[in-house]
Amino acid sequence: MSTPSHWTPLPVPTHLDVGPAHALSEKEQTCYDLVLAHFANPDYVLPDVDAEKGALMEEERMWLSYECLLRYIRATKHDTSESIKRLEGTLKWRREFGLYSTITPEHVEPESVTGKEFIFGYDTRGRPALYLWPSRQNTEESPRQIHFVVWMLERCTDLMGPGVESIALMIDYADKAKSPSFSTARQVLYILQTHYPERLGAAVIAHLPWFLNAFYKLITPLIDPLTRLKMVFNPVSDDNGLWRSVEARDQGHENAKLFENEQLVKDGWSGTAPFTYSHETYWPALLSMTEARRKDMIRVWRELGGVVGIKEWDVKVGVRDGLATPAVDVAGQAL
Repeated sequence: MSTPSHWTPLPVPTHLDVGPAHALSEKEQTCYDLVLAHFANPDYVLPDVDAEKGALMEEERMWLSYECLLRYIRATKHDTSESIKRLEGTLKWRREFGLYSTITPEHVEPESVTGKEFIFGYDTRGRPALYLWPSRQNTEESPRQIHFVVWMLERCTDLMGPGVESIALMIDYADKAKSPSFSTARQVLYILQTHYPERLGAAVIAHLPWFLNAFYKLITPLIDPLTRLKMVFNPVSDDNGLWRSVEARDQGHENAKLFENEQLVKDGWSGTAPFTYSHETYWPALLSMTEARRKDMIRVWRELGGVVGIKEWDVKVGVRDGLATPAVDVAGQAL
């Protein structure tokens, strides 16, 4: 018996009109070249770690993509030294936090059984949607809760198509949901802003009750100004999709539409996708889909040279088109 598609994650879109990143300015190119040279040095070792563990692992070299370096360069306003410092800080954090060891599907699965977090659908810009349902909280606060949030962020990156570098975070406070503690919220914000720069494309918050406004006022000073601009409270839905606001929809503002209805869950969000979270069905499907995609991306990345600075665009185009080595134009960009 086949599994209904609305019980599992949706496949990565392939039809979106998303192109490669724009050409770098002279300033950007200079900074990028210096940062790339630092990490691409054959003798490079990660500072302040045991000597025998200083060399970069394959996963880390792949993580240090063209786009990744640029995300950190932009986050530091093109400060070369600070970009290198931030990147090395994240490289060490990813090891210490357990992304390559402790944080496994088996470790975080107890957090997933109620569907308090799941990935389903893509917004109008092709960003995977990560849904958070605080009312489905099933465990006491612990480091594992934060591990689960980060693990799900990593799975979102697995499901980003060519040209997509960020996620749409969907938080529904219906059903008498409680906010996380200030301590947990602060830790998650710190991780997002420090170790996932430019990974949050939109944070859409629905059914926010009046008594939780105080919580958001409390954490707002911790949120950087650019992230605040990405927050949408109580969006508006109609037969044509999910919108930032009535005003944005009626005045035809750019990026006013957040989701097409077929990519949006019906429960709580008024979409037309009748998604039902069934852990026994959804969880293995998510693992299978993301593990297969990671294997494909690693394969293509290796075929492209397996070095620091390879473009995520080239890797994802290679996976999308099923090519052993993506065709490239005269500028070296995957077609």
